[in-house]
Amino acid sequence: MDHVSLVGFGAGALCAVAYVPQVLKIISEKSADDISLKTMLVLATGLSLWVAFGIAKVDAPIIIGNAISLSLVLTVMLLKLRYG
Repeated sequence: MDHVSLVGFGAGALCAVAYVPQVLKIISEKSADDISLKTMLVLATGLSLWVAFGIAKVDAPIIIGNAISLSLVLTVMLLKLRYG
């Protein structure tokens, strides 16, 4: 694996991990009052487009990093609907 791919995987991992504390906070407090569903929807749409772009470019760091981020953002959205 080349250095550029390693940077891509690192960036994707850090961006994806950024959503984990939010998911854990919502679950522990059973509240998502401070979460904007519209913002999460726009973010999920953007991440979906990044995944599609990564697939078109056959670029694993883009696909994997954004797919993980998308799954966590969708989790936040589901929790918002459940606890909102």
